[in-house]
Amino acid sequence: MQNIFLVFIGGGLGSISRYGISMLFTGMWQNKLSATAATLTSNLISSLLLILIWTFIDLGKLPQNLKFLIIVGFCGGFSTFSTFSFETFQLLREGFFMLAVLNILLSVCLCIGLMYFAYKQIT
Repeated sequence: MQNIFLVFIGGGLGSISRYGISMLFTGMWQNKLSATAATLTSNLISSLLLILIWTFIDLGKLPQNLKFLIIVGFCGGFSTFSTFSFETFQLLREGFFMLAVLNILLSVCLCIGLMYFAYKQIT
């Protein structure tokens, strides 16, 4: 039951943080790509946070129950694959094929690359 509560709290905090990133980006730039940039930023931050917490838990430097609060809860609420997919679909639908491909490449390569880099720095 404690793990469910931790996921619930982490997910709520992650969702609120995701909303804050979205508002920050749409406030800074009033164009079609502001939402896509906010999603990419959220996914990059979430990927970095996930690998850091996972690695420190794996090394025994953080308690196991943080995986429920941060990895499952916060990162699950903060990162957003469905929004990434929808925004990429919208770019395709509106004829921005190269931007859609760029969004896919940046999102996947940067998130995985950032995780790899961070992991190598810690271990």
